[in-house]
Amino acid sequence: MEKFVRVRGAAAPLPLANVDTDMIIPARFMKGLTREGLGAHLFQELRFAPDGGERPDFILNRPACRKARFLIADRNFGCGSSREHAVWALTGFGIRCVIAPGFGDIFAGNARKNGLLLIRLSDAICERLRSEVALAQYAPIAVDLEAQHIALASGETIAFAIDPGDRRILMEGLDDIGRTLRHKEAIDAFESSL
Repeated sequence: MEKFVRVRGAAAPLPLANVDTDMIIPARFMKGLTREGLGAHLFQELRFAPDGGERPDFILNRPACRKARFLIADRNFGCGSSREHAVWALTGFGIRCVIAPGFGDIFAGNARKNGLLLIRLSDAICERLRSEVALAQYAPIAVDLEAQHIALASGETIAFAIDPGDRRILMEGLDDIGRTLRHKEAIDAFESSL
């Protein structure tokens, strides 16, 4: 899993509440056994018309946001079914962090396990961030997990809180297997004693 300490890049405002996992990655793209290629289908119905052409008005199709590293979303992002593929589609596209007032519970667990930082901020702050990012013509922002703040293009910083365990896992780039392997010597000693 890729470490998250400080990341800089474009932020895409997505002012839609209740974005469910099927909207993030439709079920028809979940037939493979790996996460490879899922980013190409992120927000499939929003990004592409039925004929396969891009919808130019969708934020991730705009030139400044085609390589967005952050989404600034609305309430209840990632609700719906428990598909881990939703997180894989976001990270496969290049999104490293989603900022929103709230997240679906299972989505939040899947995000932590797969290196996607979720930052919870109030409705008012998220709305202001979406507006400021658009007014700054999608100039890069920076998210510093170590310092726990977001630095805007204007120079303003916005503090955020995160669970200390989640913070450590993301900063060290440890998935479930990596966390287990930190105890390899103790596991080996236990197994040899049996």
